[in-house]
Amino acid sequence: MVAPTKPRKSVAPQNPTDALEKDAIELRLEKALFGDDAGFLDSLNRSHTREGESDTLIRHDIAGDEDDDGGEDQGQLSDVADDDLFFLDAGTGQLPPAVSKDLEQTETPHTSARGQPTWYDSDDDRITVSLASHTRLRKLRDTEDDDVVSGRDYIERLRRQYERLHPTPEWVTYARKRRRLSGERDEQEADSDSDVSMDEGDSLVSAQPLAELLRSAGSLTRTDIKGSKRTGSRKLRPEVIDIQRTKDIAKAGPSSIDTMQFHPYYPLLLSAGPSSTVTIYHISPQPPNPNPILTSLHLKGTPLHTAAFCKPSGEVASADKDHDQTRIFMSSRRRYFHSWSLSTGVVTKVTRALYGQARKDQRTMEAFKISPCGRYMGLIGSGRKGGGSINILSTESMQWICSCRIDSQGGVADFAWWRNGSGFAAVGKNGEVSEYDIDSRSVVARWTDEGAVGTTVIALGGDIGQGSRGGDRWVAIGSSSGVVNIYDRRGWTAKSGQDTNLDERPKPARVLDQLVTPISHLEFSQDGQMMVMASRWKQGALRLVHLPSCTVYKNWPTEKTPLGRISAVALSPDGGYLAIGNDQGKIKLWEISE
Repeated sequence: MVAPTKPRKSVAPQNPTDALEKDAIELRLEKALFGDDAGFLDSLNRSHTREGESDTLIRHDIAGDEDDDGGEDQGQLSDVADDDLFFLDAGTGQLPPAVSKDLEQTETPHTSARGQPTWYDSDDDRITVSLASHTRLRKLRDTEDDDVVSGRDYIERLRRQYERLHPTPEWVTYARKRRRLSGERDEQEADSDSDVSMDEGDSLVSAQPLAELLRSAGSLTRTDIKGSKRTGSRKLRPEVIDIQRTKDIAKAGPSSIDTMQFHPYYPLLLSAGPSSTVTIYHISPQPPNPNPILTSLHLKGTPLHTAAFCKPSGEVASADKDHDQTRIFMSSRRRYFHSWSLSTGVVTKVTRALYGQARKDQRTMEAFKISPCGRYMGLIGSGRKGGGSINILSTESMQWICSCRIDSQGGVADFAWWRNGSGFAAVGKNGEVSEYDIDSRSVVARWTDEGAVGTTVIALGGDIGQGSRGGDRWVAIGSSSGVVNIYDRRGWTAKSGQDTNLDERPKPARVLDQLVTPISHLEFSQDGQMMVMASRWKQGALRLVHLPSCTVYKNWPTEKTPLGRISAVALSPDGGYLAIGNDQGKIKLWEISE
């Protein structure tokens, strides 16, 4: 049963006319905000009037603007001179004669060295400043009679005084010169395709001043090693070495130090790495500026693997040749290498040194060694089929001379030049050593390293005289197991007089097993009294060996010696300094005393 619904009440709509009428105030507000019909029609009439006037002006300009019947305003200015229609408000009245004369000479805006306009404010030319009336400005006067100067001269004198009190920082001068030389190099590279850029340390000049420095600087003068007094009386003790750390050469770098070498005559150290930069340091640990950078060279897109000094060929302590004729050879994993002359600053890119089969065997020139005499460069073959060869180039003509091939499983591991530079000893990865004579173009001896397991590096050192081939007494061979075998050639010579018929399996004088990771560096001192062996595969893996006792020094290095992962080792020619580079780009220096 559905309940009945209530009937709804109907609501009548309100009549709009029933609203209250607008009073006078509301009408004025409505007219002010929205306007009314009369105002709208008046605005339309004014708009049509403006359009008619603009059309009239346009037609008047097209017909010509010379009208004899000028307007009322034009008639009032017709008798006024053109020069009196405009005036310049100087703001200071009559300028002093000296300021006016200076203003006439410097009326044109300043321009920079590159021709681009710099900031220029005309108000600076119109103001005057009295220097004598202010005590703080009297220091800006050139003479006692100077008093009133122009604003521009006042700015120049302020800038001059500021530069006196605050000299330009060295990094600003460096950046300005680098920017200027960079622009010059870009122009030169646009004319000739060159990938070499020069950077001469802080001076940023050509390499010629470096040669002048080597000639004239007394601190860089050093006699030949054979004439050194220190070398003649130097004698190291076994087991304990007197070594002191000096000021570091380089605190850190953009890349690891992969190669280092001391100059044969001057206290200079050469370093390079994957950062494509070769740096030469002046070894001088004394303050106030210890071990400064002498010069550097950057090769674009060429991560360097090997860099070495090359003295003039045939020079053996001769006074008729300048020692600063030294060149630097640099190579990376490329088919070319660079030669840098320190005397002229010329950098040469050598690309066509090998031809035929030798070029096929040499796919990269990253691993090379310069002979002690400076006549030859030896390159380890990098081709898959040429891994067992060593190509010899002439450092004078930069052309191929000969090639040595060895039958070794795995190819060539390393090679070392004889002391006289007329040949070398190459070792294969299986431990087989081949002695190659360049004059006869033949292998004159072969022998095998005892217990060789993955041979990695070989080094020759010491002086045995003319009785033995090459003049080297010691032969050191490192392996991947961390073992280093040291051989004494003097015993070989005593048996046969000539070591041409030496035993194919000689016995080592000492087996050193202090390191447990693959040997990466073996370095003999030039007098043959010390050897450095190191491994880059473990932190602090370095030992010093005394010769001829073949014993390892016990007092250095210690567990606290900050060596890092060693990536390069170098001994100075006189044996007085030991430089160690690591994978962080640091170069640490130690001084070795007697």
